[in-house]
Amino acid sequence: MELFGSSGIRGVALRYLTPELVLDIAKAAGTTWDADRVAVARDTRTTGELFANAAASGLAAVGCDVDRLGVVPTPAVGNYCESAGVPCVLVTASHNPPEFNGIKLVGDDGVELSVDVLERVERRVLDDDYDHADWRNAGATTRVEGVVDDYADQLIDAVDAEAIADADLTVAVDPGHGAASLASPRIYRELGCEVLTVNATPDGHFPGRQSEPVPANLADLQRLVATTDADVGIAHDGDADRAVFVDETGAFVDGDTSFAAMADACLEPGDAVVSAVNVSQRLVDVCDANDADLELTPIGATNIITRTRELHAEGTNVPIAGEGNGGVFFPPYRLSRDGAYIGARFLELLAAADGPVSEAVAPYADYHFVRRNVEYADDDERDEMLSAARAYVETADAEPNTTDGYRLDYGDAWVLVRPSGTEPKIRIYAESADADRAERLATDMYVAVESGR
Repeated sequence: MELFGSSGIRGVALRYLTPELVLDIAKAAGTTWDADRVAVARDTRTTGELFANAAASGLAAVGCDVDRLGVVPTPAVGNYCESAGVPCVLVTASHNPPEFNGIKLVGDDGVELSVDVLERVERRVLDDDYDHADWRNAGATTRVEGVVDDYADQLIDAVDAEAIADADLTVAVDPGHGAASLASPRIYRELGCEVLTVNATPDGHFPGRQSEPVPANLADLQRLVATTDADVGIAHDGDADRAVFVDETGAFVDGDTSFAAMADACLEPGDAVVSAVNVSQRLVDVCDANDADLELTPIGATNIITRTRELHAEGTNVPIAGEGNGGVFFPPYRLSRDGAYIGARFLELLAAADGPVSEAVAPYADYHFVRRNVEYADDDERDEMLSAARAYVETADAEPNTTDGYRLDYGDAWVLVRPSGTEPKIRIYAESADADRAERLATDMYVAVESGR
């Protein structure tokens, strides 16, 4: 797809992403959906209102009435779409820096659109093909209140609130000035937790930290947990569809570790887990231990959603899916990522473990991950380097998975090489419980790729 990537459209606001482009995307989406009503929502970014207005105008121009939801977390959008039976144009750039903005399209089931529907929307944009209304049939606008209230009530009903309350947890929350700045602290308080907050004022400049919840951006949360004796820290990205954790000492819990721990708690024999091709060995091991299948997709939420839907259609149970960046799906709840719900499920895990976070995740933490980048000058050099990587994997003592690049899985370790989708780089990943083995796998692949220059 030329416009839509693995998680919608994103770019620097007013450069790549312009009001004109948002208008066209909204017209294309409204035409494709052929819906009487469509919602428009946004996160806290400073350009959000500008693009939400453009989206609302585009939808009205093709005859759709518009429900304006305002600033709400992405998972609250999913809940509204599912309960009201309307799709949504969502203005968000998720974890990207404040100068970015983007568009996600959510269906009337509360789930991001599948690849085939996105391709239809994209084709209309590229072909300038819209069903414009005349002046008599232009859409009207309604501002909708209470969206976050309904979402919070629904989420609390969907988890074991009694067990969480009985655990008497102190939870530190860092929403990163994003769309869940008010919602997530409220939800955890209503679940019976004592809640402390940092960076919890909605502000699209992200003054306290950058939006992506990675260790380099979470010093405030780690300090808060360590100095207040909180039981756990929970951090979101800008639209709150991800959650990552800090243990009781203030140490960051790798997203692959928390994903594996939550998967181990809900898998049964015969289940399947859907994840991206850079999946951690710790999740591979958890699937093996539970006699569950692991289905790999190209990197990106859209691909995971599409494959999970296919498995559901085949009658396969998928209790959990996602990636190690904090973006975890619990499909029986909803086939969309929900940062506050992910956090609540982790609190359930802590309540059942009856011990600190560090002990609860310890069985999944002793792995070593290596990542290397190889820059290239142009497409010809990239192709030569990938050809060299292909020649290397064809001689390896493992069957390559070619879902997205080349992944070699050795049972106890793996290595992956793939071109970046956003930068002129070839990425190499390797992981093993043995640090030397992980380094060796990454180095051997690096040497092979470099030989193609």
